[in-house]
Amino acid sequence: MHSLSQRILLSVAVPLALFFGVMMLVLDSGFRTLTRNGLHELLDSQIITLIAAAQRESSGGYDAPLRDLDSRFGTPRSGLYGRIASSGHIWRSPSTAGEAVSFGPLLAQGQRRFSSTLVDHHRMEIESRGVSFEDAPGGGQPVTFSVAVSLTPYEEQLWDFRQRMVLWFSGLMLLLLASLAVLLRAVLAPVRRLEREIHEVEEGRAEGLGGGYPRELRGVARHLNALLVGERKRVARYRDTLGNLAHSLKTPLAVMRSALPSGAAAAGVARESVPSDAIGTEIDRMTDIIEHQLKRAAASGGAILGQAPVPVAPMATELRLALLKVYARKDLSLELVIAPDSQFMGDRGDLMEMLGNLLDNACKWCRQRVRLAVTVDPNAAARDNMILSVEDDGPGISEENRARILERGVRTDETVPGHGLGLAMVRDTVELYGGTLSVETSSLGGARFNLRLPGR
Repeated sequence: MHSLSQRILLSVAVPLALFFGVMMLVLDSGFRTLTRNGLHELLDSQIITLIAAAQRESSGGYDAPLRDLDSRFGTPRSGLYGRIASSGHIWRSPSTAGEAVSFGPLLAQGQRRFSSTLVDHHRMEIESRGVSFEDAPGGGQPVTFSVAVSLTPYEEQLWDFRQRMVLWFSGLMLLLLASLAVLLRAVLAPVRRLEREIHEVEEGRAEGLGGGYPRELRGVARHLNALLVGERKRVARYRDTLGNLAHSLKTPLAVMRSALPSGAAAAGVARESVPSDAIGTEIDRMTDIIEHQLKRAAASGGAILGQAPVPVAPMATELRLALLKVYARKDLSLELVIAPDSQFMGDRGDLMEMLGNLLDNACKWCRQRVRLAVTVDPNAAARDNMILSVEDDGPGISEENRARILERGVRTDETVPGHGLGLAMVRDTVELYGGTLSVETSSLGGARFNLRLPGR
C-alpha cells in the first residue's frame, strides 16, 4: 500500500473494527443476561400464580381454574404452558393441546429445577417446583408445579437486536472513517502539493518549489530548492571548467603543430631524421580528444531537475534539412517517423549531439534510405520510455563489431573519413541519462541504432 492516507485509514479501521466488535459482544452478552433474568422472573411469577390458584379435587389431584391464571394458559400453542403433577394425578393447561411438552420428573418437597427442551424445533425454558400442602390429607404428598415458556419470541427479539446493533455500529464506523478521510485529505493537502510541484520540476514546467508550506514541510521545501540551485550551479561550473581547459590546451597544440618542421630545420637536422609523423599523429590524437571534450562540455551532462522538455520533431526536421544539403550528391531519402508531441526530458544540446551523430553516421554509410523513428512507451519507466531508432540501408555492422564501434577512436573502415568519436559520444551521453544504446540489423538492410531515453 503506497498511499499514506490509506495506511492511516487502515491502521485506524482495524482497531476501530476490533473495538466495535468487542462492544457488540459485550452488549449482546448483557442483553442475553437481561433476557434470561427477565425470563426467570416471568417463570417465577407464573409458577407462584399457578400454586396460588391450585385447588384440591375429591380424587386427590389438583386443578387450577383458568379464570385465576394468565389467559395464555387457556390458548393452545400460546407459548405459555403449565402442569400440576402428583402421584397418580396430572393436570395440564389447555394451551398444551397439540404440544408434546416434556416437563420433567416429579420433585421432592422444596426442590427447584430449571431445564430446557426442544419441541417441534422450538426451544422452551421450564421451571419446576416441589410443594407440599399442610392441610392436605395423608400428610401432604409433594406436588410438582411446572411452567414452560417458548423461547421463540425472545430469540426473535435477540436476533432483531443483533441486526440493529450491527447496522448501527457499522454505520457509525463508516461515518467515523469517512470523517477521518476528509480530515486526512485536508491535513495531507500540503504533502500532495509538494508531490505535484516536484513532478512539475521533473517535467521542466517549474524551476523550484513554491512557498507557504506548514512548519513540518517548510524545511524540506527549502532544502530541495537549495539542492536544485546547487545542482544547476555544479553542472554549469563543470561545463565551464571543462570547456576552459580544452580551449586552453587547443591553442598550444596548434602552435606545436606549426612549429615542429621549422624547429627541426633550425637545429640543422635533416627533416627525414625528425619523427614528425609520429609526433603529428599524437598531436592529432590530442586534438581529437580536446574536440571531443569541447563537444561534451557544450552539453549539460545528463538530466537536471527543472529543465524544460525539448520537442523532438522540430530538431529532427532541422537536422534533416542540413543533412540533405551536406549529402546532396546522394539520391538520399531521409524519413522521419516521429510520434506527435514527443519530448525529450533533458538538454537540447545533448539531443542535438546524439541525433546529429547518428543521422550523420547513417547518411555517410547508407545507399539511399535513412529513417528516424521516435515513439514513447507509456508502460516503461520514466528514465527510458522514449524509443529513438536510426536505421539505414547500408552494408550494416557485423555482430562482432557492434560493441567495438561504440568505443572511442574505433572505426570499422579506415578509408572513410572520420575520427571514431561520434558513436562514443552518443554512448556516453545515453549513459549519463541512465538510458540504453543497442545496435541491431535494420529492416532496410543496414544497421539500426536503438536508444531508450527519458521522454514524454
